[in-house]
Amino acid sequence: MTVKALKGFKDILPGEVRTWQWIEETARNIFHRFGFAEIKVPILEKTELFQRSIGETTDIVEKEMYTFTDRNGASLTMRPEGTASVLRAFIEHSLHLRPSGQRLYTIGPMFRHERPQKGRLRQFHQLSVEALGSERPELDVEVMAMAALLLQELGLSVSLQINSLGCAKCRPAFNRALVDFLSSHGGGLCEDCERRRHTNPLRVLDCKSVHCQEKYSNAPAIVDHLCKDCVDHFRAVEQGLTALDIPYQVNPLMVRGLDYYTRTTFELITDALGAQSAVGAGGRYDGLLGQLGGPDLPGIGFGMGVERLVLLLQQFEAAGASRMIDLFLIALGKDAFAKGFKLVHALRAAGLQVLMDIEGRSLKSQMKQANKANARFALIIGENELQQGEGVIKNMTTGEQSTIQLPENGADEWHVTLLDKLRTNYSH
Repeated sequence: MTVKALKGFKDILPGEVRTWQWIEETARNIFHRFGFAEIKVPILEKTELFQRSIGETTDIVEKEMYTFTDRNGASLTMRPEGTASVLRAFIEHSLHLRPSGQRLYTIGPMFRHERPQKGRLRQFHQLSVEALGSERPELDVEVMAMAALLLQELGLSVSLQINSLGCAKCRPAFNRALVDFLSSHGGGLCEDCERRRHTNPLRVLDCKSVHCQEKYSNAPAIVDHLCKDCVDHFRAVEQGLTALDIPYQVNPLMVRGLDYYTRTTFELITDALGAQSAVGAGGRYDGLLGQLGGPDLPGIGFGMGVERLVLLLQQFEAAGASRMIDLFLIALGKDAFAKGFKLVHALRAAGLQVLMDIEGRSLKSQMKQANKANARFALIIGENELQQGEGVIKNMTTGEQSTIQLPENGADEWHVTLLDKLRTNYSH
């Protein structure tokens, strides 16, 4: 009997990995433009870290964490999200004292024991971004603008929804109004909501039950209970998004599933993935660093699911995601193969992605290989081309062909001529 992967854990096969790499490369490029530095944090943390940060009455802590006791009796958890681990590292290494320590991101696997479905696995991957040190609404706008720009450059279209969860001053009044509303529904709520309306009323609005969500459609809106400072902050966020021409909608029932959020929360929504509509989400957590024993600095961040980005790219066939190989070199005949073999190595050394058939197959068979490899161009060299000292370049998208002079001996700078030829005649 063969051994298969665990339920909810998925292999990422060679044909898919290039798309993953492209997403990560694009993300790193954009994050660096905004002044963020990458940090790598462990997969395993003390369970206490997530209990203190995420909240003990959240679905994640109560139901979804992979937690176990090691041989020394310590309770350990495989990280279910990225923020807590990054902030733990921020505190432990006093990164607030470093010039580049307050804008951080990490990319890697997270773990939650939940029902696997489209776009949701038990091991999943996130781009996790944290911006620390400022309570200005402009930072909220900048972070959301960065997330929107990433999706734009990936060729994806989503909608931005925002809300404010208020602060310690205005949250209690909203909680009282929400408790009164929930009490009027008696025993009509699910078991979790019945319990949470006494321990953490705000959490009930994050319930996934369709039955409960229907009841909450008329629930009090937290934006109607904000204090003046929170109202001013939220208005400034809206004005900033408008100034940058970033479309958004206010969703007064959005609370997110984590206890540490304050003021601005946001989600990036798509209708292309069925029920799992959030591609990314985040918000402010102004008291979290102090709660974890660190400096009392405000912060805002977001997580973006890589699996869901991959699914969207596969559905929409976003530009750039499917093109993987720059050139497929087709050599026909012994002498052409010897020439082509040297050229392929020179082109790879120059930074191009180049493939070549080494089995001596026919022209038709090699053209099929070039198509399967998603090559942008094919360079064909046969005996006739060798005699004339030139090769045939074929644009694999348009079918257009042209010729290029082949180098007589080496190929030290020949790749420059080749690149110029491709850009001049076949840019698209």
